[in-house]
Amino acid sequence: MQDQEGSYRDRIATVNEKGKRVWIFPKKPTGKYYNKRKIVSYILLILLFGAPHVKINGHQSLLFNIIERKFNILGKVFWPQDMYLFALALIVGVIFVVLFTIIYGRFFCGWMCPQTIFMEMVFRRIEYWIEGDWTHQKKLREAAWTKEKILKKFSKHLIFWIISFLIANTFLAYIIGSDELFKIQTDPAGKHLGGFISILIFTTVFYLVYAKLREQVCTTICPYGRLQGVLLDKNSMVVAYDHKRGEGRAKFKKDEDRKAVGKGDCIDCMQCVHVCPTGIDIRNGTQLECINCTACIDSCDSIMEGVGLEKGLIRFVSEESIEKRTGFEWTRRVKAYTILLGGLLAVLIVLLATRKDLDTTIMHQRGTTFQMTDNGYVSNIFEINVINKTTRTYKIKLTLEDKEGVIEMVVKHLTLKKEAGLKERFIVKLPLSKIKNGLYILHVNVIGNGEIIETVKTKFIGPML
Repeated sequence: MQDQEGSYRDRIATVNEKGKRVWIFPKKPTGKYYNKRKIVSYILLILLFGAPHVKINGHQSLLFNIIERKFNILGKVFWPQDMYLFALALIVGVIFVVLFTIIYGRFFCGWMCPQTIFMEMVFRRIEYWIEGDWTHQKKLREAAWTKEKILKKFSKHLIFWIISFLIANTFLAYIIGSDELFKIQTDPAGKHLGGFISILIFTTVFYLVYAKLREQVCTTICPYGRLQGVLLDKNSMVVAYDHKRGEGRAKFKKDEDRKAVGKGDCIDCMQCVHVCPTGIDIRNGTQLECINCTACIDSCDSIMEGVGLEKGLIRFVSEESIEKRTGFEWTRRVKAYTILLGGLLAVLIVLLATRKDLDTTIMHQRGTTFQMTDNGYVSNIFEINVINKTTRTYKIKLTLEDKEGVIEMVVKHLTLKKEAGLKERFIVKLPLSKIKNGLYILHVNVIGNGEIIETVKTKFIGPML
């Protein structure tokens, strides 16, 4: 990326020539986009902290229990047998990210990413409240360690730690469940030592991320920034500086006709740089560090309004639109991704809608073969495995569609408890005349609480005749 001096950037904005970190002190943003971001962020924060404590059909609304391989999503329980749905959902998610980035760049990063929301709308705002705006923070950092500085730094980091503790608890609530988390919180620490240690570890990690790493997560750790270099093209909508209108840059002079003297609308006030949370100069073009947070748009619009120039020098726009002064266009690539995404979403919705509440498999018991009986029947030993994904308890019975066959249960009364599995053996006997070439296709009716809930097809083996 070439800057205004004609040299090419060979490092990110947060690292100096010696490879040392440059600490970013962004100016507190204001403006219409920032107000909209606050609304979006607070809604998402309420959902994030509230979802683990909301019950739907007796289940936690969102639970991703990786340990037990059990997921709850909006009252529906998903088991390992449903992993194909998550695989498809993951593919849809990747396609969505690709499509969204192609059209709108890193809009997700600036408006919906948890890292950005917590950093800019929680931790950074606390910092502004305690230490003041960017200039005050710089002075405080360079100042000697007085009582005032110690009090401010201690207060800030104490609050950071408390918020990190809340985030860690919420994070665990999504993994182990809010009820289990409550036990860890209320029981003596010795009873749940592993859980207590996990909370402390996650608290420390979150604290270090938001107190120390900060924008480094976006610029050096998160792979999404690198992906945008592959996904973006000249038709992608991004936060961009209109160089056609803005160059050449020059300080503002009252009552001057800038166009007449060959000056652009950019008055080189540097406010777009001061307000950037990743420290870049948006006027140097699209950059890896830009998260499309729109802080520079608000800042620039405020300056343009103050000096009587047209707003939108920095705005959501594509490179093609800047060059040709046109609007957004639907390219073939965008259309193709849209069609692909729509098709995958349709398949996912159909699979979710047709997902069975009970998943049954019937197979021969391992290590067994057929047996002949004295009365001319052939017997096979089967094993039934039923997974109950509902909150109902079922009394299970098995019958055969072939009325000449006989089922003998090893356990007479089968009870399938809610959200549990059932595994039992049973014997099927068929007349020898049914067997053709050593095989017969058997249909077993699984009856739950008096109703047929599923008919399972399996193979019945016998002698070759």
